[in-house]
Amino acid sequence: MSLTTIEFEDVTDDRYGGKAAGLAQLRRLGLAVPVGFVIADASGPGVAEAAAERFAQMTATGATPVAVRSSAVGEDGDDQSFAGQYDTVLGVESADAFTAAVRACAASVHSRRASSYSGQHNATMHVVVQQMVDARAAGVVFTADPATGRRDLMVIDAVNGLGEALVDGTASPDHIVLDSQGTPAVHEVGEVPVLSPEEITDIRSAAQRAARHWGRPMDLEWAIDRSGKLWWLQARPITTLPGDLNEMDSPLAGADHVYTRCNIGEMMPGAFCPLTASVSGYAIDYAMQMTQVVARAQAGYEKPWLQVGYFYGHMFLNLTEGTALSSGLLGNSLEQFSMSICGRVVDELQAQPPKPFTRRLVNTVRLTTHALSAGPAIRRLGDRIAEFRIPAGDDPRIVLRQLESGVEQYCDVTLTHVRSSSRAAVAANILESVLVRQAVRDGRSEEDGRAEAARLMAGAAEVESALMLEELQSVVRTIAGDEAATGEFLGREPDHAVSELRVADNAGGGALRRFLSRHGHRGYRELCMRDPSWAEDPEGLGTMMQVMLRAAVDPADRGPVHAHVEAPRSVAVGFLARLAQGGARGREETKSKMALMAHALKLGYRHLGEVLAGSGRLPDADLVFFFDRGELHRVVGTEDITGLVQGARKRREALAFQDSLEFDDVSVGRPAPLIARTQHVITDDQIPGRPAGRGTVEGVVRVAKSIVEARDVQRGEILVAPVTDVGWTPYFTVIAALVTDIGSSVSHGAVVAREYGLPCVVNTLVATRVLRTGDRVRVDGDRGLVTRLGEP
Repeated sequence: MSLTTIEFEDVTDDRYGGKAAGLAQLRRLGLAVPVGFVIADASGPGVAEAAAERFAQMTATGATPVAVRSSAVGEDGDDQSFAGQYDTVLGVESADAFTAAVRACAASVHSRRASSYSGQHNATMHVVVQQMVDARAAGVVFTADPATGRRDLMVIDAVNGLGEALVDGTASPDHIVLDSQGTPAVHEVGEVPVLSPEEITDIRSAAQRAARHWGRPMDLEWAIDRSGKLWWLQARPITTLPGDLNEMDSPLAGADHVYTRCNIGEMMPGAFCPLTASVSGYAIDYAMQMTQVVARAQAGYEKPWLQVGYFYGHMFLNLTEGTALSSGLLGNSLEQFSMSICGRVVDELQAQPPKPFTRRLVNTVRLTTHALSAGPAIRRLGDRIAEFRIPAGDDPRIVLRQLESGVEQYCDVTLTHVRSSSRAAVAANILESVLVRQAVRDGRSEEDGRAEAARLMAGAAEVESALMLEELQSVVRTIAGDEAATGEFLGREPDHAVSELRVADNAGGGALRRFLSRHGHRGYRELCMRDPSWAEDPEGLGTMMQVMLRAAVDPADRGPVHAHVEAPRSVAVGFLARLAQGGARGREETKSKMALMAHALKLGYRHLGEVLAGSGRLPDADLVFFFDRGELHRVVGTEDITGLVQGARKRREALAFQDSLEFDDVSVGRPAPLIARTQHVITDDQIPGRPAGRGTVEGVVRVAKSIVEARDVQRGEILVAPVTDVGWTPYFTVIAALVTDIGSSVSHGAVVAREYGLPCVVNTLVATRVLRTGDRVRVDGDRGLVTRLGEP
């Protein structure tokens, strides 16, 4: 070895560039790496000629042709890959060609594309020389999916022949995505697959070894020669990944436990920051556990994440833990329990052995009393929430103590909401069960019974969410009554329109201020500690109000339809209907109070972030939402938190990736996001769901998977959404019908849709996946059926 050339076994760090270091590490792992060497500082005078002797040795042993590739300092590092920025020369066989190739690679360090990419103009260029593999197949393997950020997936792209065809885009590769078990979840290959199953297994095994060795996800290049031997050509970290999407996952309550996004997905749609999980998620888990304790389904409160799970940034309910409740109560079967949560019988759920009759009787009395006696607790909620003072001090430790006290109050408020919801669900489930049995006895279908139950529950008056919407509609009508004000409001950007109206000395301004005074704490994803409420989101509120205002100036403007509901002939059914209606009112009222407490906490945490940013502990106030509550005790202290801050930044980057993930409505074990959603097969173009709002309407579909997409909805369209919460309800004054993937007859969307006389079908499971904006459909809210129609 000379000072010019270095053998791979002598490369012990990255002083000769990331490519050389990666190849040396692969060799130490025992993986096959083509023979070769490194040329140090190839841009120096006479270096190429001095390295020619080592090339001649390779020629003499038959180790040519060679590939000459860059290995600049900083290339293939943790932060930048430099993929394609520097030159590579393949198929070098002669001494003259070798010298020219080395000079070309060395000169590329000064190329415009490289300096523009890195911002550096004088990186030291080393060069890797390797025998070329006579490749039958070549490609890359990512030990994590760079597109989705998921660490539980591995991606392999393979082409026939040299891998350069993959890099330059001249060949369409086979694309294989493997799940954590090594099973192909995506297998997009040509008529003759490039790789055999055994070769895929070999690539996966070696790539996993490399990832374990480096301790992070890796991007590796490989080739398989004509004899079938697998060679490794490059190893570098994946530089485009966000933080680990599973870093903050809660412990799995049980390997065979059944989790669902139903129900909780209505209240908490999408992915949430870690602070929301450790505040709102913690409060929901606490409340549900305490309900189990009351019913003696568990002995006492246990550490968090028993009833609720937090995976990939999304919240899930643990149905298996809930079966302990249903097995210990009279008349509460596994089927009824799963129907109340998921709107269907969950076949994956296993019933626990029923408890003795006496114990079930006592437990039923305890839980029923707990639910039906929620009235006084509901009435005290306002005063209880008012006891919490939003922190305003400058000492972060004191602010955090105040917030921790507020979280305790939040848990109590949430428990009251769960009690109220239990009262609503019990009455609604019993009413539906009675009417379904009655319909079957009369020779009708179960769907007829469910539709009758939905009709009776539509008689609920003064439901909080509907009243809130009426008040916002009143604000809009006030604006619509003044032609000049209407033009002014519609002519401005949504945020400017609302901001100016809030301070306006006119009827519209007064109406908006009154609305925000009572309902300003509500909004989309209102339990999120980071997302703004209506009072703090003039753009979101303004966009909704402009949609409503355009509809209000239309003579066909529709308000809530309080149609007369024919009283049931049965006294017992009438009693159950009144209980269900009262339960719906109580459920929506306590949800509003829960949102009010969450609103106070989010303002407090925002203040804490501002204090920490002002003192230099955090780089910006928003980062406070990417710690959990336990970590915040370290953040407000005096220890060095550099690593913790870097981790929080990665979590913030990961949130957008988490939010794009979708899940099946039910998962056994740890929920895993869907990888490739296959087109759902619909017999006769019909999508069955559950009837939740009576009536039939035909119209054009508007698929909105988020409230942002819902802003494009036009009057008379049929809104198709994964789920709706209170933030969506202003659009109910515009749409002709509502269809959701999940939900039940007492879910938020169903309750408000009935108040507005909208046909509504919930729990279709697949509507947002199989329908497209512009499709014409018929929504039958009586039968729970969505039918795709032909062209008009």
